[in-house]
Amino acid sequence: MSKSERKKAIIIFSALSLVFLIGAILTGGNEEKHESVQEVMRDSVLHDLNKISLLGIKDVNPGLIAAFTVSGFLIVFALICRIFVIPRFKLVPGKFQMLLETVVGIFDGMAKSSSEHINSFLGAYIFTAGTYIFTGTLFELFGVQAVTTAGHPISLPAPLSDVNGAIMMGCLSYLVIMSGGIAGNGVKGIGKTLKDFSLPISMSFRLFGALLSGALVTELVYYYSALSYVLPVIVGVLFTLLHALIQAYVLTMLTSMFYGEVAEKVEKKPKDKTKTRRGKKRITVVKQDRAS
Repeated sequence: MSKSERKKAIIIFSALSLVFLIGAILTGGNEEKHESVQEVMRDSVLHDLNKISLLGIKDVNPGLIAAFTVSGFLIVFALICRIFVIPRFKLVPGKFQMLLETVVGIFDGMAKSSSEHINSFLGAYIFTAGTYIFTGTLFELFGVQAVTTAGHPISLPAPLSDVNGAIMMGCLSYLVIMSGGIAGNGVKGIGKTLKDFSLPISMSFRLFGALLSGALVTELVYYYSALSYVLPVIVGVLFTLLHALIQAYVLTMLTSMFYGEVAEKVEKKPKDKTKTRRGKKRITVVKQDRAS
């Protein structure tokens, strides 16, 4: 592309951006808001106002619909990769193969560094959990629309911004940690895991608090029209990307670390034979003295 063509493209892009910005400013103030900012923030935490009908069976939180959507997308994507992509892997990898191998290698290396002997299931779990957290956090950026039971359109939130989803993720991770203790030390592994009884609570609420804070900040930015220009690109996109990376890393790192601790086999200390022999000699000498 020549310099003149680049200048034309930049001018056209700038003109279109200016037109859309002016149109958004002129029409943004006329939007009717059916909820106050207090109600929006409250519902982001409690999900008691905006409910969505689940196939006409029951009214559920929007976070559950988001969780089903993200899970379905990941399952379909995994099936496509397994059926069409993985059988065509080459010795000299392409870009997509390199990306998959790098991501799998990161989680596999994390599992092996935490637990040297029992790590196959741990690697699969933290890969799945990390992918779900990362994808689910980015899901709110797409603004997938749904209609509430009251007839209002809303954007589906991140699945783990609902406290129920965060608690289930924390409890599931705790059960995986316990399975590592059982695999490494049998019944004793359950006792080692139960010592950290507050672990699922801390993992759940750390994940919930981090994702909820991002959701609240984004809701606040989008609610006021004065903040709805340029700022959402910085706050919404960068803030969400940062949260997705950090929370996926934190939960998988904690899970693998505690898994390695409880799965580590406790070796019995060998008895000191010299002490035993000395004890026997002393008993023999005492007996001889009494006999004499």
